Amino acid sequence: MKLTVAIIFCVVLGISASAADPVHNHGTPQESKPKPPRVYLDKSPRVVQYQLGRLSNEQLLLIETDATDKKYAPVFSAILARSGMSPAERQNALAGLTAINDSTPVQEMVATIRSLKPSKPAERRSIESLAKLLLATSKSELLADQSTLESLVDGSSAQAASIGFAALVTAGLDERSQELAVEKRALPSLLDATRRIRSADDRNKLLEVARNSLASSSSTQGRVAAIRALGYIESGAAESFDKVSKLVEDEALRPAVFQSLLRIAPEKRAADASQRLAQWLVQYAETTPAAQRTEDSFLDAMQLVDQLLAKLPADQARPYRARLRETVVRVVRIHTVEEEMRYDTPYFAVEAGRPVQIVLVNEDLMPHNLVITREGALKEVADEGFAAGPDNGLDGKQYVPKSDQVLEATHMIPARETERLTFTAPEQPGEYPYVCTFPRHWMRMYGVMIVVEDLDAWNASPKKPTDPIGSNRAFVKAWTVDDLKDNLETGMKGRLPSIGKKLFEEATCASCHHAGDLKIGAVGPELDTLYQRWKSDRVGILREILDPSHKIDEKYAVEIVLTLDGDTISGLVVEDTKDTLSLLENPESTMPTKIAKDDIEDRVKSSNSMMPKGLLNQYSQDEIFEIMGYLETIQKDAP
Repeated sequence: MKLTVAIIFCVVLGISASAADPVHNHGTPQESKPKPPRVYLDKSPRVVQYQLGRLSNEQLLLIETDATDKKYAPVFSAILARSGMSPAERQNALAGLTAINDSTPVQEMVATIRSLKPSKPAERRSIESLAKLLLATSKSELLADQSTLESLVDGSSAQAASIGFAALVTAGLDERSQELAVEKRALPSLLDATRRIRSADDRNKLLEVARNSLASSSSTQGRVAAIRALGYIESGAAESFDKVSKLVEDEALRPAVFQSLLRIAPEKRAADASQRLAQWLVQYAETTPAAQRTEDSFLDAMQLVDQLLAKLPADQARPYRARLRETVVRVVRIHTVEEEMRYDTPYFAVEAGRPVQIVLVNEDLMPHNLVITREGALKEVADEGFAAGPDNGLDGKQYVPKSDQVLEATHMIPARETERLTFTAPEQPGEYPYVCTFPRHWMRMYGVMIVVEDLDAWNASPKKPTDPIGSNRAFVKAWTVDDLKDNLETGMKGRLPSIGKKLFEEATCASCHHAGDLKIGAVGPELDTLYQRWKSDRVGILREILDPSHKIDEKYAVEIVLTLDGDTISGLVVEDTKDTLSLLENPESTMPTKIAKDDIEDRVKSSNSMMPKGLLNQYSQDEIFEIMGYLETIQKDAP
């Protein structure tokens, strides 16, 4: 034992001596990378694993590797298994492992998933990241490794089994999945797989499994799994809504019932079942103790009844809504969308002069707030919020200006946290914008609170509000590289730089990037040498635009810190010393937040880019090619 410790201690000294010195460049992301660590790969597997486990992600990626030399397999394995790695880094590690081991990507991903422990938060996050890669694998590759996929459902963990079943169904092996679920007594894991399966057609193959399980299962776990699965299955949704809605009386099933019914599209909810359920939900609200009305399950119920009443005839909805007003405050729950810098609710309606509560749930890794402004004041409030900064805001709220144009505002909410904003709606009907005033978020992250005199009358004939920043663009498609790459070379011909430049600005790209003579924002990398960095690889550049988290520049990698006080702080690392960690929460600020290392409970490097996903989902294929054409013309070393 002493000898082992001594060897490990000597090896660790070698790593420490070559680690990066602290970088003292306050206010900007770290420019210099740490030196490659000295790692002894000729030691025992245990010692090698210990060395690699001591390295940060950045240090791990600096190790020079060779996919023809087996001694580098542990390095590739560590990268593949490490939380916070980007998809591109994991794919590079996969390529190295498959070359060294003469294996397939599926085999390596499954082996890594099986080696990780879901009970450890970081490893659980890695499993989920690997699951996304695995389920994005082609059907033919998955099918070729059927036995490997089946090994995931052998009972090692419910999480692994769910992933294995999802992969088998994706491979077209739904019948075999059902056989395995019976053999392994893992039906709940098969049903849980529905939330992971990307294709609606593949999810639909599990409809009868879910229905039969709901009808025959004697366990609460089995019935809950079936109820949740039905919410993800589009086929037979109307019948599923009717069946599941009748289960609200069962208290043990109730949270799953509410969640599942919320996922079923409103047009699939039959009128008679909707009215019956709305009546029950109103009674439920009236009898729920006040102390329980802040619980997530109750909020689900109130969100559901609000949706149901919106679809009922006004004369039927009005008495139910009157009863609710006597019991609860109208609740509107708004989520931020991870990676996309937007709210999931583009607009909602409230009655003039009535109390309302907005529940803002921040699902993103960046901080966000929600500020309601007077009509036409969105841009003014956003600009003044930027000027107010993190220290001079209204009531101590970051980036919220002290202005009579601000009606209501939350605090700046850290990642994965929630805040409730309770107020009385304005007496004057109109369209009141709400916006995130964190610097530069306003251009994408906004919506409209529509104040009306009669909510039931408005629901009977809803009208979409005017876009508060003047955009008339509608959703086109959630573009992927596969959608565009085959047309890329021919599509780039004959593009006009003037058109591309205009679209580049309209898409708000110039707010974060220097490009040619556009020198507005410098939050992200400058684009004048983009083609040089990518060696004129148009497909790679297209992927960087459409999927910014695929590969992240270390200088722009967000780190999330949980303090012992329970605070969550996220930002760019500008200094990492023995005693403190400095994060730049606002990329345009010059003052980082300094955190004592002794006050840190956990820190995680995000595998998500600061650049939002889906920036070009409102643009056509031709417009995307115009933007890329413009970028080609501004290169210092043009292709």
